[in-house]
Amino acid sequence: MDQDQALQSAVTKAARRLVPFLALCYMVNFLDRVNVGFAALSMNEDLGFTPAVFGTGAGIFFASYILFEVPSNLALHRFGARIWIARIMISWGLVSMAMALVSDTTSFYLLRLLLGVAEAGFFPGIVLYLTYWFPSRERARVVALFMAAIPLATVFGGPLSGALLELDGALGLKGWQWMFLIEGVPAVLLGFVTLKFLDDRPEHAKWLTAEERTALAAQLATEAEATRVTGYHQLSHAFTRPRVLMLGIIYFCLCAGLYGIAFWMPQVIQTFGFSPLKIGFLTAIPYVFAAILMVLWGRRSDRTGERIWHVALPLALAGLAFVWSAVSGPLLPTMLALTLVTVGIYAALGAFWSLPTAILTGMGAAAGIALVNSIGNLGGLLAPAIVGYLREATGDFTAALFFLAGSLVLGAALTLLFGYAAHKRSESYAK
Repeated sequence: MDQDQALQSAVTKAARRLVPFLALCYMVNFLDRVNVGFAALSMNEDLGFTPAVFGTGAGIFFASYILFEVPSNLALHRFGARIWIARIMISWGLVSMAMALVSDTTSFYLLRLLLGVAEAGFFPGIVLYLTYWFPSRERARVVALFMAAIPLATVFGGPLSGALLELDGALGLKGWQWMFLIEGVPAVLLGFVTLKFLDDRPEHAKWLTAEERTALAAQLATEAEATRVTGYHQLSHAFTRPRVLMLGIIYFCLCAGLYGIAFWMPQVIQTFGFSPLKIGFLTAIPYVFAAILMVLWGRRSDRTGERIWHVALPLALAGLAFVWSAVSGPLLPTMLALTLVTVGIYAALGAFWSLPTAILTGMGAAAGIALVNSIGNLGGLLAPAIVGYLREATGDFTAALFFLAGSLVLGAALTLLFGYAAHKRSESYAK
């Protein structure tokens, strides 16, 4: 077996072993993060939460999440992915289960903050971990496959959450309490599996042959050295380079739409008068299409080597679809508009995360990826709260949906600006 064959064999084995497991973990992670949107269908009335209180509580998760994001990723780089990812999963599962104890506004805010602390570093840690295993030409596809877990979390989690809400009154617990208790358990169990299943680096993987380990490690080392020349590898680079900060702002715009739709879609659909179970199934529909198309779009981005338009076009589509959803009226056009929104947002994700991993390496990657994710998740902090306040002030979702549309269109425009600047930079290097 020559080196190219050994490299391709190693990449194929790594994809088959790591991506499905990591996607499963992320599916559980995302469900535990956003299932509060389903809980709100009955929890808000039970506890007297206004839309503004719920929106603030949904978004406040990101305050602590952002604060601990960079330290968590540096700890992963220092201690290894296996131990640190397991720690994150076990702790967030326990806090997610504790959400069943929410009794008032204070406990709601406090537990959402604790959930942010527990989850901090999981997603950027996985993105960083994938750079330890997959060459740059494979990353949009691999990240898209991994991030397909987000729409799949709603495909399966929507009906599950709706069904668990129907347990209202069983053993003296509310349906939303059952939902938090049951949906938090898989994270704890998968955390212990992670300790046995993951390997920190290709050099430690006994399931690869010696030739495969050598070929994969050599390719990744070559790419890391090239990135040191044209990209950023020092810790300080993550916090001082305009390109890194620009990527964070683009991701902010993307996350505003992502979490705006994730936290509030069940309540948008509830305005049509459906039961929780039916809302769960209807919410799953847009995510079925999103899961399929984000993988196909990421694969196309890898095949063509193009990244910028693969981010900008779906973001612009999602923004326009948000505008349509605000004026669509009946259920069928509203669902079609929300499906286009969801497809556009998730199609952009895989190609987007190939951008920071192409310019960051070493400690710069550990801090930079976490910083981009932290800035982006400010969108998750602010957007749900803004949506809640706009809905409370206007009495419907129209103004809120226009706000989310504007965020995504701005993200598309900034992506094109980033691409233009990168093109000019590459021309200067060529000279």
